[in-house]
Amino acid sequence: MVRFFSFSLIILFFSILSSCKSSFEDLSHLSVFRYNEDGNITSLDPIYARNQANIWATSQIFNSLVQLDTALNVVPDIAHSWQISEDGLLYTFFLRDDVYFHDSEVFAQGKGRRVVAEDFAYSLSRLTDPSLSSPGNWVMNAVQRRPDGSLWVEAVEDTILEIRLSEPFPPMLGLLCMQYCSAVPREAVEKYGQDFRKKPVGTGPFYFKYWKEGTRLVLRKNPDYFEFYKGERLPFLDAISISFIIDRQTAFLEFIKGNLDILTRVDASYKDELLTPAGEIQQKHQEHFYKRTGSFLNTEYLGFFMGEGTAMNELQQRKVRQAINFGFDRSRMLQYLRNNIGTPAYAGFVPVGMPGFYENKGGFSFNPDKARRLLAEAGFPGGEGLPAIELATTSQYMDISQYIQHELARLGIRMQINVMPPATLREMMAKGEAPFFRGSWIADYPDAENYLALFYTPNHSPAGPNYTHFSNAHFDELYERARLEVVDSVRFALYRQMDSIVIVEAPVIPLYYDQSMRFLPHYVKGLQTNPLNHMLLKKVRIEQ
Repeated sequence: MVRFFSFSLIILFFSILSSCKSSFEDLSHLSVFRYNEDGNITSLDPIYARNQANIWATSQIFNSLVQLDTALNVVPDIAHSWQISEDGLLYTFFLRDDVYFHDSEVFAQGKGRRVVAEDFAYSLSRLTDPSLSSPGNWVMNAVQRRPDGSLWVEAVEDTILEIRLSEPFPPMLGLLCMQYCSAVPREAVEKYGQDFRKKPVGTGPFYFKYWKEGTRLVLRKNPDYFEFYKGERLPFLDAISISFIIDRQTAFLEFIKGNLDILTRVDASYKDELLTPAGEIQQKHQEHFYKRTGSFLNTEYLGFFMGEGTAMNELQQRKVRQAINFGFDRSRMLQYLRNNIGTPAYAGFVPVGMPGFYENKGGFSFNPDKARRLLAEAGFPGGEGLPAIELATTSQYMDISQYIQHELARLGIRMQINVMPPATLREMMAKGEAPFFRGSWIADYPDAENYLALFYTPNHSPAGPNYTHFSNAHFDELYERARLEVVDSVRFALYRQMDSIVIVEAPVIPLYYDQSMRFLPHYVKGLQTNPLNHMLLKKVRIEQ
């Protein structure tokens, strides 16, 4: 009896070992790109691709009608071309006929079927299904509704899709590039239900292979991917392996040891080990790594709550807000605290890298004499009589907050720093409970409307992203005109006027426009950067 039991244990052990080997596939003989995700991937269903972690993963698995190139131009994806009616209301997309979903058990004989227009009609309608609570349902806000409440998204033929808007909305093409708008097969969604989040079936350059949440996600090369580059079928990699190391210092050490193929963040814990004060790679690392930098559509800022019931009435005075804007040196702040990663935000709220960006000469440069004059004109000479202002921020921005605190003290402005968890800060901002707060705004799509919406009166939080509760009738008029303007040059001119109003009224203190910075071993070739900071891997090669 004992012998039989022991033999059974041996069989069970080898069975488990065999099962683990099949799950943790041996990738050592393949061309594998390895990156770490210190944030948690919550879903591989594209309608939940709200944060960077989900976007980076789902963008390898799915495709949309259109996509953005590295300069943020809208270019073909599954749709090879499109037409927009003269009134800007009807979008007609013409689909490729050689795009197939990944092989899956949900299809006949397990072979992926061809993508047709009905797949997009289903996928875009699914995005607005109230039972799914997709954070991307707003993307379809401009689409007209039929009398029964359904979206006007119609498959005219297998390769022709029509989308009708309720009013012109020029950023619509850019919105359709988002991961939310990816094609998904009805068969997979209906078979897997909520488990589609961990059993995704798409059309992208890589297909889903394995995911042990919090440990490892593996994607494999799609041998039937429809896109070519210089005569070669994409992708060039055999696989992508994503780890989930939460501690950034540990992830940095893994990169230094060669266990990761990219470093995407520069954390305070190791930035001086990796970078010189000027932002260059330390000489001892140059033999092994190089860096790729580019604009990142993210504006870091401080905001003033300007709505009713604020606890800091002095901040309602425009000249006080302007004085604070002129009162510190953004260039020195970036040099000493961020190793020159980023661009000082002198040009306004709309960041460098945005199509139509215009360097507004009326921005806030460092001018302490002007700051003192403005304080005196506001009735607070040398800061006398001005109560201490409290900045609500998070620990990640403590160094920048302390720098501004020190600089403003030279003008007689006292600033207290209230450090809180990010979730608490977001809640206070949404409810208008933070008179002075730190914020950041990362673009969802490549149109300045995405930034200027933060100052449109109907967007007051918590219903919208106007956390300052800024309200200006002329700004609102320009915003509404720009939303309907289909000529880019005219729309960009309206955007510049709106950004100028934001500078004059100073509901925010733009700090800096962010910069993407990626560190790579010399054997990694072809990684492209883009202002939305997406992870573009289909053209990457490993040249060991």
